[in-house]
Formats: sequence, structure tokens, C-alpha cells
Amino acid sequence: MAFNHRHLIDLREYSADDITLLLDTADRFRSVNERRIKKVPTLKGFTVVNMFNEPSTRTRSSFEIAQKRLSCDTLNFGGSSTSAVKGESLTDTVQTLCAYKVDMIVVRDRHAGAPHHIAKVSGAHVIDAGDGKHQHPTQALLDLLSIRKAKGSLEGLRVGIVGDIAHSRVCGSLVPGLATMGCEVTLIAPRTLLPAAPEALGAHHVTTDLDEALPELDVVYMLRIQQERLENSPFPNLREYQMLYGLDRNRERLMRPDAIVCHPGPVNRGVELDSHMLYHPERSVVIDQVYSGILVRMAAMYLLLGGSEDGISA
Repeated sequence: MAFNHRHLIDLREYSADDITLLLDTADRFRSVNERRIKKVPTLKGFTVVNMFNEPSTRTRSSFEIAQKRLSCDTLNFGGSSTSAVKGESLTDTVQTLCAYKVDMIVVRDRHAGAPHHIAKVSGAHVIDAGDGKHQHPTQALLDLLSIRKAKGSLEGLRVGIVGDIAHSRVCGSLVPGLATMGCEVTLIAPRTLLPAAPEALGAHHVTTDLDEALPELDVVYMLRIQQERLENSPFPNLREYQMLYGLDRNRERLMRPDAIVCHPGPVNRGVELDSHMLYHPERSVVIDQVYSGILVRMAAMYLLLGGSEDGISA
């Protein structure tokens, strides 16, 4: 199947076939990551810039590992190490980078729309590693990969996304991604943590009652309370939030026997999830999501850069 995309910025631009190809390619990279020498020459000679203008641990580290395992040359910079602190514009910074003849820019930025702008002025392939409260497509893809692995298929799954939906860039990519793959999506949050028009995300249902929704869900996707993005106090305190929207040993009794639990990390332990649910041996796929991040990011870079077929099996 041909892959006809130049960038990975907005998952709404990807069809079900495109997403399936990405997930299947990620699964093919699983064998590379499980052998003793975890490296292939697939993208040898390509140069990828990691422009992280906002703090990141999981996303940045998994991109860097994925690049090393594909044999890319990489340049890592961002934040206070860039000329932006001297007043240089994003456009000028990107054009300076492109003078080095780079092939791809992986960007995380606190400003929504920054990856689109970089794609327009750079000429390089661009992957959005999270922009403001807008999108995070590789996070959505790794979630889809973990869910598909745990459940066998995505078609027809009932998925509940719980928590800080108003400030979540994960939702901006995950909800349309789930819908494209045939899932039924329910947003679950207090009204103060819902966007003004939640239906615009593409979800099928919206509710404020977690306990009522839980018995119907195949997948319970818990979001982090993003206290760094809260403009005011949308709930009285974390204890009250946990009582109404936290997933713990007691609330587990409402879940379907085969329902699974996801979380994009980092987890506010004792708020969204207690330790029992975070490490639940049958339900939690949180650790697999971290591993899936490497596989999906390898697949995305491989497909966007047109890596050689020989390289994936070398």
C-alpha cells in the first residue's frame, strides 16, 4: 500500500488505511526492538532535527531512541538553547536549520499551529510531537497500537476518555483517530474540564458521570490533570476530583471483566489512577504504551522518509 503523506501533523488527514499501514509497520519493527542488537540501517544518511521548545520526557526520549535504532543522524535542541531567547523568530530559526540540508524536523511547541508553520517554511518533512492544546498525533497512534494489541481489533470498541479534555492535545488527535478506526468514543469529564464545543472533537457521546459510563466501556483512557495549563480552579480540589473521576480498586468493580486501562503519562498517582489500577496485570496497558511509542515513531519516520525495504529486515 502506498503512503502518500509528507507530514504527520493532523491525524484527521489520515484515512483508516493510512493508520492501519502505520500500525502494521510499527508491528514489523517490534522484532527489531526485541533482539540483542536493536539497530537497522533503514534511514542511514538521513538527518532529523528534534526541536523541542517545551519540556518533554517520554516523547523526546522515544523519538531519540527510535532515530538511533533507524541509524539516523540527529540534532537535538530547543528551549533556552535556541536563538529564540535572543529574539530570533521561529521562521528564521527553521530556515537556518534547513541550510544544513536536514530531511525532517520533529517539533514540540507550546504554540498551537507551530508544526504547520514549520512545514510551510522549511521544505522538510515535519512530525508534530505536540503543539499547545491542539494535536499530538504520534501519541494517538501509539495508543491505537497498544489498544489493538490488547483487544485484537479496533473496530467497534467502546472507548471512554476521562478527565482534562479541555486542555488535552492528546484528545485532538486520539478522538478523530479512534473514530476513523471504527471506535465509539465517549468523553467523560466535569463540565469545567470540557471544551466549549466538545462535539467538535468528533466524539459520539459526552457525559459527566463516570460511574454510569464505566460498565459499557471496553477501553478506559484516563487523562492527566494538566495543572500547569489550568487558568483557574475548575474543581474544588484534587481529592474531590479523585472521588468523582479517579479510577481505583473500588471503582474497578463497575468495569467490564475484559476492559483495559490506558494513560498517556505522566500519571498523577492517586488522582487519575491508584497504584492498583496503574500496574493492574490484566487491565493496564500503560507500560506497553511507552514501548509502543518507540515502534510508532520508528514507523512514522520510516514511512515519511521513504526508508528502504531492505533496511527494515536487515
